[in-house]
Amino acid sequence: MLSPALYRTEITHVRLAPVRHRFSYRGYSWFVDLDRMPRLPRWLTPFARFEAEDHFAGKPKDSLRQRVDTFLSTHDVDLRGGRVTALLQARVFGYVFNPLSLYWCHDAAGTLRCVIAEVHNTYGQRHAYLLPAGQPACVSKRLYVSPFNDVDGHYRVRAPQPDEHLDVTISLHRQGHPAFVATLRGERMVANARQLLRLQFVAPLAPLAGALAIRVEGIKLWLRRVPLVPRPTDEAVEFVTEHRGRAL
Repeated sequence: MLSPALYRTEITHVRLAPVRHRFSYRGYSWFVDLDRMPRLPRWLTPFARFEAEDHFAGKPKDSLRQRVDTFLSTHDVDLRGGRVTALLQARVFGYVFNPLSLYWCHDAAGTLRCVIAEVHNTYGQRHAYLLPAGQPACVSKRLYVSPFNDVDGHYRVRAPQPDEHLDVTISLHRQGHPAFVATLRGERMVANARQLLRLQFVAPLAPLAGALAIRVEGIKLWLRRVPLVPRPTDEAVEFVTEHRGRAL
């Protein structure tokens, strides 16, 4: 049985074109089994609350596991009850921002069948990429994420399921060259009340702090006169999109 875990993370963004720009910020993420979501005492719920509605499309009362299974069924993937583990952020004082959530989907025999990378932007939109189990994977970019990057190019995703260490890399490539690289790294910690309370001091309001850090860096890029890319108007039609990737 998989016990929930916490990862103290460092997220780094490196922009390589049209200007070089780098920034990092700290946070933390939960690693959970979707069939055994953490059950916290009521006094801890302000610091960690999981809402299925924060991920994927689904019926109002669907669990997150049901939403993942619905998504997989649209791509003809049947796990036959196999385990789904996920790396994501919980709501803190009612706020959450999950720029990247990862789901490792196993069949009943325990074999990894696929990985889902769910991306959220700051405009309330999300996009789910279905990736093959092989690492790394390649998938065309489909979601407008940053006003300094258009919806062009493809991602290379390396996202092995974490153990004692978390090490995820996503790079955006255009014309055969990387234009942007994001890394997510961290060390595993036991998920208990003591650790969760400690994280509120070392990384207070982590989801909000992460969202603010991204906006502040956007202002810095604007001050450096990096050209703004208008948001595509047709994206307003659909707030949940899905796309299948391939192994490299």
